[in-house]
Amino acid sequence: MKIIFSEHALFEIEFRKIDKEEVERLIENPMQKLPAKKNRIIMQKRYNDDMAHKEMLLRVIGEELENAFHVITVYKTSKIEKYWKED
Repeated sequence: MKIIFSEHALFEIEFRKIDKEEVERLIENPMQKLPAKKNRIIMQKRYNDDMAHKEMLLRVIGEELENAFHVITVYKTSKIEKYWKED
């Protein structure tokens, strides 16, 4: 699948020091995929952040296109219980 990054997403990746390849891996294989507003999708995964020295949640918000995924924004958070949806 082709991945298209918005200018905002690229800024956030650099500003928040998020590995772009990790974002691409998440899109290809998300731990969770949730519906969002405006027909967007939230993809997320839990991971151990070496910089923060704790478990974090990486979240990607975007739109599924016919043959691509358009990344709107990317961020990581320690508020796992706020966003993680248990089955």
